[in-house]
Amino acid sequence: MEFEFLQPLGGDFVDWMQKLSFQQLGSKVVFHTKDQFPNIDKVAVAVIGVLDNRGDKKAIANVNLLPVRKELYSMFPGNWDATIADLGDIAAGNTIEDTYFALRKVATTLIKNKVIPIIIGGSQDLTYALYRAYDELEQMVNLVSIDNQFDFGKDEESISASSYLTKIIVDEPNNLFNYCNIGYQTYYNSQEEIDLIEKLFFDGYRLGEMSSNIALAEPVFRDADIVSLDLNSIKSSDSGNFISFAPNGFNGKEICSLSRYAGISDKVSMFGLFNHNNSNQEAVLIAQIIWYFIEGYHYRSNEYPFGSRENYIKFIVPLDEEVLVFYKSDKTARWWIEIPFISNGSNKLKRNTLLPCSYEEYLGACNQELPERWWKAQRKNII
Repeated sequence: MEFEFLQPLGGDFVDWMQKLSFQQLGSKVVFHTKDQFPNIDKVAVAVIGVLDNRGDKKAIANVNLLPVRKELYSMFPGNWDATIADLGDIAAGNTIEDTYFALRKVATTLIKNKVIPIIIGGSQDLTYALYRAYDELEQMVNLVSIDNQFDFGKDEESISASSYLTKIIVDEPNNLFNYCNIGYQTYYNSQEEIDLIEKLFFDGYRLGEMSSNIALAEPVFRDADIVSLDLNSIKSSDSGNFISFAPNGFNGKEICSLSRYAGISDKVSMFGLFNHNNSNQEAVLIAQIIWYFIEGYHYRSNEYPFGSRENYIKFIVPLDEEVLVFYKSDKTARWWIEIPFISNGSNKLKRNTLLPCSYEEYLGACNQELPERWWKAQRKNII
């Protein structure tokens, strides 16, 4: 049984939890203890810790998630009705591959049961295990990473928190349809890596671009399956991480907004937070990031996959060489753009011919500007 990889929460934590008031979040969460395991059939969101940071060469201590849990469960929930569970921790295996195997098995079982796992790591190379969890579902995967760098590595390097993306791209079966980086900082990435993102028709948004208009991220998350958050993408003055000092990065408000966008996406089925430095200060922000993801989840509109078009307004925009078709939802005022069906191509997009977009992209098309994400998606559809 896959859940045998999960260790129950300790007795000290259980004793602490019982002192919470009935209004606090901890009193409304089902916990994995030595005496009980949550009924997965009744769970919508599950928190899981992974106590393995061997992929992070800068890590100086073992993973300790107790401060994160205390901060999270001391908060007060919103008007939430879905069942939330804390399934405990996956301990570090004898090798890092053992940890990947355990996490993959647990994550696969959860998403098959339509439970959204919130993974708290541990080093970010654990994202590879989350990606491999979709192998049994036989679907293409869209990965969004909130990170200050692309995490490419040399082929001969072993997988690590700074090189896991290479393994995702290279290893078979290759189920990665799209990768998008949100918040990269140019001085942490070589020009060759930036060029490779373009060559592979992946997407990248610089930190300054996102900080000036955080709403740009919403359509990106709307089409994501996995969201992987590197906590080093947050500036130290907001995160409390002074071990790996970061003078620049997202601030606390921005990172919580991104987390809420991820939660509100109908398609996101995994959310991971990685490279925690084990400081009590950072634990406060991690707890708030998780809170906002769960808050977003409770405001999902169930507009994906795109169903009946009766509740959408269709807009046709003729360009010089293309005719673009946009749809606007009457329910949420969100926008989609249609990707043409290419019958003689490999057609990786056959399961989804509509790409989330923004109102600004529609306005740009009205001014004869071809949306870049539409062009990249169409290229993937043809190749």
